[in-house]
Amino acid sequence: MSNEKEVVSVLQYLDNKSILVIGAAGFLGKIFVEKILRVAPKVKKLYLLIRASGEKSATERFNDEILGKDLFKVVKEKYGPNLNLMLEKITIVNGDIGLEDLGLHHIDPELQHQMVHQIDAIINLAATTNFDERYDVALEINTMGASNALNFAKRCAKVKVFVHVSTAYVCGEKSGLIMETPYHMGETLNGVIGLDINQEQKLVKEKLNQFEATGALPETITQAMKDFGLARAKMYGWPNTYVFTKAMGEMMVRAERENMSVVIIRPSIITSTFKEPFPGWTEGIRTIDSLAVGYGTGKLTCFLGDLNAISDVIPADMVVNTMLVSMAAHAGGQKEMIYHVGSSMKNPFKNEKMPEIAYRYFTTKPWTNKEGKVVRVGKLDVLSSMPSFHRYMTIHYILPLKGLELLNMVFCKSLEKKFRDLSKRINFVLRLVDLYQPYLFFYGIFDDTNTEKLQKLLPVTGVESKIFYFDPKIINWDDYFVYTHIPGLVKYVFK
Repeated sequence: MSNEKEVVSVLQYLDNKSILVIGAAGFLGKIFVEKILRVAPKVKKLYLLIRASGEKSATERFNDEILGKDLFKVVKEKYGPNLNLMLEKITIVNGDIGLEDLGLHHIDPELQHQMVHQIDAIINLAATTNFDERYDVALEINTMGASNALNFAKRCAKVKVFVHVSTAYVCGEKSGLIMETPYHMGETLNGVIGLDINQEQKLVKEKLNQFEATGALPETITQAMKDFGLARAKMYGWPNTYVFTKAMGEMMVRAERENMSVVIIRPSIITSTFKEPFPGWTEGIRTIDSLAVGYGTGKLTCFLGDLNAISDVIPADMVVNTMLVSMAAHAGGQKEMIYHVGSSMKNPFKNEKMPEIAYRYFTTKPWTNKEGKVVRVGKLDVLSSMPSFHRYMTIHYILPLKGLELLNMVFCKSLEKKFRDLSKRINFVLRLVDLYQPYLFFYGIFDDTNTEKLQKLLPVTGVESKIFYFDPKIINWDDYFVYTHIPGLVKYVFK
């Protein structure tokens, strides 16, 4: 541990501190901001770096996408008429992590000066989590963004800790025990040498310039940049653009940190809140949830995955609590520390439970679609290997599609729409499977020795171990999925 602390008080640490949160409008970012506002009324300032997007200013995004969410109802109840006093502690900074100075040259010089001289800690949660993001976008946010945020931290007079949120899956498709160890610059998963981040940036620029010169259509460029990202990732042994660019982001942070105290948080698959501010808050379709949503809405009839494998899932509030404790523990240190935040080591959730839980939930509480029709689900067909999935798709979808194509030709294209719809649905499933396959057949266990040590810094008898809980052993997975997570999905995600 940095400066070998025996015990840590997160609440004391947060007293009178100024914290910059980058990526506050994201899923974890909101939960992080809400937690501080709720438990640390004595915090001095929260600077939230938010990018204006489209028609919306940064402030409008804060009001709509952060404060306007159900997530904040507990904070609003807690402070009641005094809420505005708490909100005065928040300063919205219109910036962009993709720019070298975080886009701060646009803002009022006085605010810039204030930030550089007053910020005590920086949390970087900004990321694009689409597995098949455009390579230029993912590289800008996930890789260069990490470097831009760290370099700003080094410019700040008082910053004592930089917390960077990565992902446990920077390990790619490794199996066995995966350790909390760093990535060295240029390290690759398959041993192919020659990974150079500057070179990757050059390749992206060249590709974009080529497109510009030939006047390519925007959608052509988007698809080509997505394909390019997947190709570069696979060349060096990563399964997708997201984890590849996140791994390079870690490399940048490690190479450039100098003597800054750096914490790298590597969460596994993040699910809805376990307990706070209330159970089951979630937003957007996250990895594992697209399967539940597909099944509950009647689009997906099969479960693909090895039933004996483990899905490492962790509720979002536990990830945020780990971030807060690690920030307090490492403020003023000089080291780099990596924390796996997951459940596979301490409380593994087996894939075999997934089809059972989904069936149990949706047969007792079937979903009603927009037309008011109740969607009845059947038992899932379990496909435990990729060949069995391809056979299933051929029999149930691809042969009928071929037949439909033939009929369509015979009937002079009068079945065109039907054919297009089915073909679209097949492509949706195939793409989904291609992207998620590395997670459905994942055989790694994330070692969490560092995270366990971190837990021991909160005295068990004290109030803080109850406020900043992150021990996955307290979760009963059956209860959590049936009474918390799936109801949360149905409430916040099913549309």
